[in-house]
Parts: sequence; C-alpha cells; structure tokens
Amino acid sequence: MMTLFDFLDKSLTAYHAVENATAILKENGFEELKENESFAPVKGGKYFVRRNGSALIAFRTGEKNSFNIVASHADSPCFKIKASPAMTTGNTVKLNVERYGGGLNYTFLDRPVTIAGRVVVTDGKTYENKAFTSAKTFVIPSVAIHFNRAANDGIKLNPQTDMCPLISAIGENGLEKELAEFAGDKTFVDADLFVVPAQKPFKAGYSDELFCSPRIDNLTSAYCSLAGLIKSTPKAIDVCFIADNEEVGSQTRQGAGADFLQSVTKRISLSLGFDFRTALADSFMVSFDNAHAVHPNHPELSDPTNKTVLGGGIAIKRHANFNYTTDAVSSAVIKGVWKNAGVKYQDFYMRSDLPCGGTLGAISSSHLSVLSVDVGLPQLAMHSACQTACLSDVDEGINGVTAFYSVAFSSDGDGSITVK
Repeated sequence: MMTLFDFLDKSLTAYHAVENATAILKENGFEELKENESFAPVKGGKYFVRRNGSALIAFRTGEKNSFNIVASHADSPCFKIKASPAMTTGNTVKLNVERYGGGLNYTFLDRPVTIAGRVVVTDGKTYENKAFTSAKTFVIPSVAIHFNRAANDGIKLNPQTDMCPLISAIGENGLEKELAEFAGDKTFVDADLFVVPAQKPFKAGYSDELFCSPRIDNLTSAYCSLAGLIKSTPKAIDVCFIADNEEVGSQTRQGAGADFLQSVTKRISLSLGFDFRTALADSFMVSFDNAHAVHPNHPELSDPTNKTVLGGGIAIKRHANFNYTTDAVSSAVIKGVWKNAGVKYQDFYMRSDLPCGGTLGAISSSHLSVLSVDVGLPQLAMHSACQTACLSDVDEGINGVTAFYSVAFSSDGDGSITVK
C-alpha cells in the first residue's frame, strides 16, 4: 500500500486523493461500481464507488446486515484560481485567486506552491475529467519588512491583492500553454484549479516521532480509513466514505450534505435483499476529522481539564451543542472497542469561551440516522500550509479503524448497544 508520506505528497487536491485511493483499492482487490449502473455486490465482496472524481465510498460485505461507517474528507484550505487569471505588473505575471476554505493565509507566503486540480477536455462529444498537476513550482511573495515596519505586530492579508502567486518574471503566461499541452489531441474547455502547498512531508523531533506536511487535516484520516478497511475482517458491512468540500460547508453533490452516502448504502441493502431502515438501527458511524493538540507555546488555548496531546492516541471529540455528534453512548461504545483492541484514545473539548467548528458527523447524520461518534488525530497548526502531527497517532488511527471495522453492533429500543 502507498505510504502515508506518498499519499500526503501526491494528494494535492481531493481529485488526486480519490485517484490515489482508487489505485490503493484496486491494488487490494476492490471492484469499481458505477452510480449509473446496477449494483450487484455479494457477501464477502470488496467494492468502491466514485462521484465527481473527488468523493469515494468503498465497502466490504460481512455477514451482518448493518453498516460500520468511517467518514472523512479529502479537501484542504487553499486558493482557487479564477477564469482568465493572468494579471501583469511590469514584466511579472501573477494569478487571480480566491480563498477556498479557512486557511491560515500567511503560512502560504514565501514557500513552494504549485497548481493542481482537475481539467475538463473534450473531443467534441465526451467531456473528460482529468486530474492535473503543474510541472512547475511557484511562490506567493510577501512584502519586505522595509515597506511595513509594523509587520511583526500582525498584518491583515487581502486575498485579492496579497495572495496572488507569481508565475513569471519574463511576461510569460505559462499556465495557458501547459493546459493546452496537457489536453493533447483534445480541446481544453474548463478547469477547477487550485494553488496548493508543494512542501514535501518530513520527519521532525530528536526521535523522528513528529511529521510535518501540508494536508495532514484531513488526509491522515482518509489514509487511516483506507488502511483499516483493507486490514479488517468485516462482521458487518464496512463502509469508508471520503467526502469532498468539507472545508466549504459540504453542500455539494460530492459533499457530506448530499445523498451520496445514503444512496450507496440504500442500494447495497436493495442488492443484498435486506431492509434498509432495520439495518440503520444497528449501524454506527465514526466521523474522522483531526483534533487540536495542546500547543506547546499556548497551552492556555486548550480546555483546562481535557488536554489532548500529541502521541496520546485518537481524540474523541465532544461538544454540548453537538457540533460533534458524540454522546455518552457512542463514546462508551467506541472506547470499549478500542480498549479491547489496545488502541490509545483521549478526550477532546474546545475551551468553553471559544467557538467550536463542525465536521462531517452532524451533516452526515442528518441524512443517515445512525449512532455516531466524532474522533480525530491530534495535530498542531490546523489549516496551515504546513502542519504537525505524531507518527504514533497515525498508527493508533489505523488500528482504531481496523478494530471498529472488525466488530458488529446491535441496539435495542432503550438505546443500549451490544458489541459482537
């Protein structure tokens, strides 16, 4: 299987992540199904379905007719390139961009970036989506301190003027040429292109226990989900859902707010001949999206009694107003599964005086009414162009998903859950 570092490095956008996930699944004997064709899965089979080239559902069928679902996402904050993007200042050419998601803008300055996404080409009849990565590296230059002596006191960056990547100092719009060459004997029509960090993952710390990379949030969760699905021996129907557009609200046909997960699970039930609603009553979803570790320079930003630490294992995320779906039952059950499997875990809460972000769990649960828990790997610098996490936590993530996928659940009317 592709290494974590390769997955982080090569999955520059959700399109690339799904392309890489597809290669991993095919390598491990999974068969592709298509939404516009009939489903015919069999017990013991391994399958996957793609939507839009940027979202994917893979599943394995065990004996019990219920669903063990792990939901993650493949998109990350970055900058999306607008149409007709080239802008010139003297002999320099820069690109017109807009923010995608809520990234830490200043972390994108003065570091290698590239252009990646999907390109649509046509032969006049068929419009084909193809993942694209520029062969070149670019930079978003900052303003020297000599022009802003107060820069170290904090600056506000304007995405329209400050975040435009520099692509040429000789007046050349190379992107236009590169896209035409990429289309080959077909015609370039349109594209969804992004300016993304080109930093390669690297280890850090005296014992190489840390790693730093773009897109740790949330490609590590997607990677753990795939690895766990491949390693597990399913008792129920194990489902790996990798969504797109979580960073911008999930309200797209390939996002968690669409019917993709509901549609695929319902079609599985129809194909295998069991009642969908009955199956949901015994189903369980793990929403897998990273959590904030205690920052070594700012421990005061974390909850005073629930310290989520690097190397402490998977964080189980709680919130009183259910920005996270975890409740006492789902928390107790997943803790029991992981304790029996020897998987390390810890609790995560935001400070009560800080706002709490949402994840896939609450959105997916509104379409698929199942018991759910929100979890994530602890990390630093979430939404930065380069983030930090602990390698041992990735191992715990893989083992945690494997353990979850290797059991089945039964419920009764009073909310009690039995693990089998």
